[in-house]
Amino acid sequence: MKFQGNTVLITGGCSGIGKIMGRMAIEKGASHLIIWDINQAALDATISEFSTLGKVDGFKADISSPESVDIAYSQTKAVCPGIDILINCAGIITNNKVFAEQTDTDIIRTIDINTKGAMFVTLRILKDMQALGKGHICNVTSSAGMLALPKMALYTSSKWAAIGWSESLWIELHRAKSPVRVTTIAPYFINTGMFDGIRSFFKIQDPEVVAAKTLRAIEKNKRYKGIPFSEHFIRLMQGLLPGAIFDPLFGDVCGLYTVMDHFKGRQK
Repeated sequence: MKFQGNTVLITGGCSGIGKIMGRMAIEKGASHLIIWDINQAALDATISEFSTLGKVDGFKADISSPESVDIAYSQTKAVCPGIDILINCAGIITNNKVFAEQTDTDIIRTIDINTKGAMFVTLRILKDMQALGKGHICNVTSSAGMLALPKMALYTSSKWAAIGWSESLWIELHRAKSPVRVTTIAPYFINTGMFDGIRSFFKIQDPEVVAAKTLRAIEKNKRYKGIPFSEHFIRLMQGLLPGAIFDPLFGDVCGLYTVMDHFKGRQK
């Protein structure tokens, strides 16, 4: 689906690639950009910054809360007739502790935002897209959703679930011959501050590049997009190589199993 003349809603649209995609959507000719974010100060600042580029509105939303999503969507429908493109981009990583050191709160918060949040938002907007007879839903997940990593048990599990749900949604809509499209994006670590401190053998992705590739995937109605392209081969390598080879090769030699040892994350 093209961005020209369409209304775009981005969750987590005040930072990282969410904010970059918002700017790019306007530059591509989106008629109306809607931003949802939990940070009111960042929301106000982003709206002010983007207001010179095009029509922008924003609403505070805690996507982990169905009630908050209902309120934000009601406010959104008051300023636009419908959402043409939904980009579920909001996400968090709580810490780099091993699973035994996590708390119930850490578990709930991670799953609620990274997995259930996108479901809550999509459940409401999808019904209206189907009624309108058009729409595109893009779910930004992670390559960590295909590869188990130590000290990322909560994050990887939330993204595994997000990928499974997003793929299932694609299949359901495709089999129903629905005009609504779904794209699943699975990028490697992105240099946005969210993963500050990680040390990776593989290249940390540039946020501008990831944002641009994500929007192109939407325009081309791609079902799935790994960024970089090598991420498409994670499942293949896991299937071809026994664990006795895969673990030391990618975990130890390539350092994937120690990538979180020096994690700091985005500092408040």
